[in-house]
Amino acid sequence: MALSRVCWARLAVWGSAVTPGHFVTRRLQLGRSGLAWGAPRLFDLPCRSSKLHLSPKADVKNLMSYVVTKTKAINGKYHRFLGRHFPRFYVLYTIFMKGLQMLWADAKKARRIKTNMWKHNIKFHQLPYREMEHLRQVWARGRHPEVHGEFRQDVTKCLFLGIISIPPFANYLVFLLMYLFPRQLLIRHFWTPKQQTDFLDIYHAFRKQSHPEIISYLEKVIPLISDAGLRWHLTDLCTKIQRGTHPAIHDILALRECFSNHPLGMNQLQALHVKALSRAMLLTSYLPPPLLRHRLKTHTTVIHQLDKALAKLGIGQLTAQEVKSACYLRGLNSTHIGEDRCRTWLGEWLQISCSLKEAELSLLLHNVVLLSTNYLGTRR
Repeated sequence: MALSRVCWARLAVWGSAVTPGHFVTRRLQLGRSGLAWGAPRLFDLPCRSSKLHLSPKADVKNLMSYVVTKTKAINGKYHRFLGRHFPRFYVLYTIFMKGLQMLWADAKKARRIKTNMWKHNIKFHQLPYREMEHLRQVWARGRHPEVHGEFRQDVTKCLFLGIISIPPFANYLVFLLMYLFPRQLLIRHFWTPKQQTDFLDIYHAFRKQSHPEIISYLEKVIPLISDAGLRWHLTDLCTKIQRGTHPAIHDILALRECFSNHPLGMNQLQALHVKALSRAMLLTSYLPPPLLRHRLKTHTTVIHQLDKALAKLGIGQLTAQEVKSACYLRGLNSTHIGEDRCRTWLGEWLQISCSLKEAELSLLLHNVVLLSTNYLGTRR
């Protein structure tokens, strides 16, 4: 009791030295801040600020900033640890993370394109070239059956990796399998630049095996052509290709009528011929002939629509990578050919494609073999 009286006496002496208004203000500040900060000491009262308590939004913002900063620091240490002690695994890990980012970005872009198509009632063939090509590469056939993309194969690989990584510590097995079998298990987003070149060479070797078989099927149907002039043109074309000569554009366009109906029209092709063409287009050949024929029609139609959009855009507007990718899609192994030669070849392809009608698309399909087999730099 005596001690409390002394404290109250000191407080009365201190209070007499300040104005009444200031004393009331301090009491209000003490009452407001007591729950948050505790009872203030007497010698702190004159200098206590009125802005002591932070808002909840500021607290959350500071906490999030702290978490992000610490996460980046830990992530940086982890990367340096992998790069120092496990350099090969670090390369694989870096490529994998960048591949996930690219895959996510491609999926978002494809979704934006499809949403815009739905809002403005735009068909696939009405899109600009780059948007058409992006959908072809990324999105699977869904509501737009004309888009025959590679996304389903990519999803299949990703699902397989996801399933086998479910058990505890199985993710290390996934990285091992990815290191040992990158072409079979990884999609194109996760390939290194060297792997892209090597794997494209392997795939082109697969489709190139079917080229002599397709030329032999063309020779077999020559007697079935009623027009003598067309028989001569097709015989001359097959002979030039077998001798290693690159055909001229007029040599191919002279056979338009021959490929628009019997015996080389899309609906008149024999089953074995259709299977060989499927392999040349890197499509599976282990399906019934009617289904293979339908897939070839769809695939060729998409390429024809891409060609029209590309002709409208202009080859000169494409980057070097876009040119090489366009050539590879149309049958040319562009990985070992210079950019200028790729542009020249693509220009020849567009001249032929843009001259053809829908009923003559069988010639465009065979053009994958006719125009690419003996082009400069491809005979390796």
